[in-house]
Amino acid sequence: METKELTHINEQGRAKMVDVSEKDETKRIAVAYGSIYMKKETLERVKEGTIKKGDVLSVAQVGGIMGAKSTPSIIPMCHPIMLSGCDISFNFDEENCKIDITGESRTTGQTGVEMEALTAVSVAALTIYDMCKAIDREMIISDIKLLKKTGGKSGEFIRK
Repeated sequence: METKELTHINEQGRAKMVDVSEKDETKRIAVAYGSIYMKKETLERVKEGTIKKGDVLSVAQVGGIMGAKSTPSIIPMCHPIMLSGCDISFNFDEENCKIDITGESRTTGQTGVEMEALTAVSVAALTIYDMCKAIDREMIISDIKLLKKTGGKSGEFIRK
């Protein structure tokens, strides 16, 4: 396995924001994934739309997009970038009592959108938790990971 030098460390060994001013602008897309496991009854109520706080997935969709847009405010070395798009999709997995969340972020710029996609998925999952916690405090958010990224000097990444 090839080891790469960390780019967020300065000469004194402290964190720094990477200078991307010399990078080319390219179209960049990142896709992330995560899951939230819950009781069967909770999953059914989300599907039926009977959670007292409202339409769980609609609120989680908006929350995830807001999270993507807020990424540089909560991830210290993340560059503020102009997102050209962000979308989130949900899949009910009744067999495993979970909702799978996929988030995609897009930009044309000098730095990637992996953190935005990962943040979108994380915030969407946290929003689902918040909307359902009154009836199910045992929910588990897990498996958050980057599935794919394109664009930039490092090229394409696709999780195997």
